[in-house]
Parts: sequence; C-alpha cells; structure tokens
Amino acid sequence: MAALPLNDDHPVRRAPVVAYGLIAVNVLVYLLSPQAATAVWYPVDLFERVCSIDAYFMRWGAIPDEMLGRVDLAEPLTPECGPIDGKVVWFSVLSSMFLHGGSAHLLGNMVYLFVFGPVVEDRLGKVRFLLLYLATGVVAAFGHALVDQDGGIPMIGASGAISGVLGAYLVVQFRSRVTTLVFGVIPMRLPGWAVVGSYFALQYLLYVTSSTAPGGGSSVAYAAHVYGFVAGVVAGLAVYRLRWRSGTRLSDVY
Repeated sequence: MAALPLNDDHPVRRAPVVAYGLIAVNVLVYLLSPQAATAVWYPVDLFERVCSIDAYFMRWGAIPDEMLGRVDLAEPLTPECGPIDGKVVWFSVLSSMFLHGGSAHLLGNMVYLFVFGPVVEDRLGKVRFLLLYLATGVVAAFGHALVDQDGGIPMIGASGAISGVLGAYLVVQFRSRVTTLVFGVIPMRLPGWAVVGSYFALQYLLYVTSSTAPGGGSSVAYAAHVYGFVAGVVAGLAVYRLRWRSGTRLSDVY
C-alpha cells in the first residue's frame, strides 16, 4: 500500500457511534468466522475446516451469478464439501459487507473507516451516514456483479461501502488535511481531496488493467471500489442539494 491514512484533522462534535459501531461489528464477525483462530468451535481437521470456510463464504458472500439470477444457487468452491442449502440471496448482499478473508484484509478496511467514517458521519448525521454506508455497499456489489468475469466466486469485504464513504468525504469535507504514511514510512499531512482522489484514481486504474489483462479478472473486486466511490459522491452531492433547498447548513445536520 503506497499510502496509509492515519488521522483526519477535522474535529468531530459528537461521538461517531455509527462509524465505531460498524468497525466493532466487522471485527466481531471476523472473530466469529471459521478462518479466524479465535473460532475454536469449528473443526480442527484441515479438510473439514476448509469446508467450513467454503460453506461460510458461499452462504454469506455475495455471488454475482445468484444476484443477477443466472443460477438458483452457485456451486460450492470445494464440491467435495457438499451443497449450500437455505441461502437468502438478497440478504447475502448485505452480509457480504461484513465478511473478510483474513486479518490483513480486515485491518486495511477498518483503518480507512476509522479515519474517514467519523468525519463523514459528523457532516451527514448518524442516520444518513448509516444509510449511505449500506446503500453504497449494495451499489458496489451490483456494480461488481455486472462486470464480473467469474460469477460463481463470492464477493466479501467492506471495501465497496468504505469506498462510498470516501466518495462522500470528497464532497462534504475535502478541505481537511489527512496525516498519511507515504510509502508506509514517511508521515505527511496531505489535503483530504488528494488522499481520497488518489485512492479512486488507483482503484480505477487497477480495475481497468486487471479487466483487460490476459486471463481477465482479479481476486480483488476493484469494480466494487469504483462503483461504491461514485455512489458515495452522488450521495454526498444529494445531501448538499437537500441543504440548498431546505436552507439548512450542512454543519447543522445530525
């Protein structure tokens, strides 16, 4: 990771309970999932553990083929583990936002949510922030599903929703300065718009290059990041339009 945000200098006026609550839920879900060492109630046997992880992601992950109605239920990643029964496809679009493939995946997402989430929540208000997080996550998931070249692989992670938060940040609080570790070692205070703008540019570049590379596709859902970010920008602009029409200052919105 070329740049890692550490802190935004915008002083929040109220405790960001939604942003911190989302972080807590993501961490808790990971600790209870079969790929976490803390979930000792899952089988110890390696094959059975792999089957548990396979079933977990297939049940709770968002699978493009299922989302778009191409199949009733996608085949399990490991056929020897057996079929997945009783899945609710529409709910998996939401539940997939709280799943992570490993501790590094979780940590990377939560750092961005910790830095930018409280600021956007402060500017939009708790209810609007939660709705934005969930709605942009859904948009990101369907955006990825529409362009995915391997529709049977479950999509997991909070990146799409967090990209939506970054998109909204670009509109509602771009004047802040963000302390960022550049190249992982050099601390710098950069304009917020530059940090989130470079994030989007990188995700878009990776999406384009990965989708056109020989063999096609990538294990990272870059399209979800792009669609989530754009949805966040649109949502942020919509809040500004609401403010203009109502005569309410954005800083008064809770």
